[in-house]
Amino acid sequence: MSALTAPVRSALALAFAAAVSLGMARFSYALLLPPMMADLAWSYTTAGAMNTVNAAGYLLGALLTVRWLTRHDAQRVMLLGGAAAALFLALHGLVRSDAALYALRAGTGVASAVSFVSGGVLAARLAGAGGRLHPGTVLGLYYGGTGLGIVASALCVPPFIASAAAGWPRAWVALATLAAVATLLTVLLTRQLHAPPGPRSGRVRVAWAPLAFGLAAYLCFGLGYIGYMTFIVTLLREKGLAPGAITAFYLLLGAAVIASSWVWAGLLQRWRGGGVLALLNGLLAAATLLPVLSAHPLAAFASGLLFGGVFLQVVAATTALVRHSLPAAAWPAGIAGFTILFAAGQIIGPTLVGIVADGLGGLQRGLAISAGVLALGAVLATRQRPVTR
Repeated sequence: MSALTAPVRSALALAFAAAVSLGMARFSYALLLPPMMADLAWSYTTAGAMNTVNAAGYLLGALLTVRWLTRHDAQRVMLLGGAAAALFLALHGLVRSDAALYALRAGTGVASAVSFVSGGVLAARLAGAGGRLHPGTVLGLYYGGTGLGIVASALCVPPFIASAAAGWPRAWVALATLAAVATLLTVLLTRQLHAPPGPRSGRVRVAWAPLAFGLAAYLCFGLGYIGYMTFIVTLLREKGLAPGAITAFYLLLGAAVIASSWVWAGLLQRWRGGGVLALLNGLLAAATLLPVLSAHPLAAFASGLLFGGVFLQVVAATTALVRHSLPAAAWPAGIAGFTILFAAGQIIGPTLVGIVADGLGGLQRGLAISAGVLALGAVLATRQRPVTR
């Protein structure tokens, strides 16, 4: 990477951080869930609750990050979060009790939020620094970096679980190794990127009322998307999709996340109200319904392509909304505020889908509910107007 300019190196390094904090620490769980359910005799409710405690940890981490960013450089906070996430992933492979796994999923959620929120602040700072990189491209690269983690998970996990359900502990350790390597690359390539706390950063106040519909739409996104990302692999297995096809589906989803950076970058920069949020939430609702309505493999691949091409750009859209609506000193609080609502939605979503799936509805009805919540988020986002700073 020596031939790359410093801003490009920094943007790519931030993408590695996003790959760890979301792609590996959170979304790899969907691939590991079927063998863990089989080996540990979990119900859908227990499976969903594991991601609920992960989301609760994420909420706690976002709250802590708001405080830490008023005292510490965002680059240091991001790297500590990435290192902690790698450690927690490794520990997943060393325990089997539900209580220990609940604790580790919660701890991983804390570390993920610390890394992801801090990285978002650095991406916003890099996007606002001017230069040859388009601001929307910087944000798209950061959030699209999650796709790198999804692709890495899709390549890493299947070899360990192909022969036996009991292979899931080794898969967690392998993921932890990848996360540690990615965090090391981030350390080496972000040494010149900093976002130190301002002298009055701890006393910045954000006027939330003008952003109310955007916040509500983002809450619906958190509620709706997490059901898909928790249970979609399990649903496809139940529908008889072959293991190789499921791996290809997840690779396609991850590749679409990466490509989404380029597809949406210009739109994120131009639209300053809730139009982007409305469009993206509506597309996610359609993507979630596809595998519910059809068992055909093409429906699954179309769903993965559309969902992967959209869902992380909802997060990028809220960051762009914060940048357009608030002064730079309020960006950390603004990003953290949206992240907190996002996490609150994720706390409810997985367990809700699990409870429905354990009842008469099955996973199909649970994901149909997720699609309905996403559609509601699209409607709410249409009411968000541009905010003048």
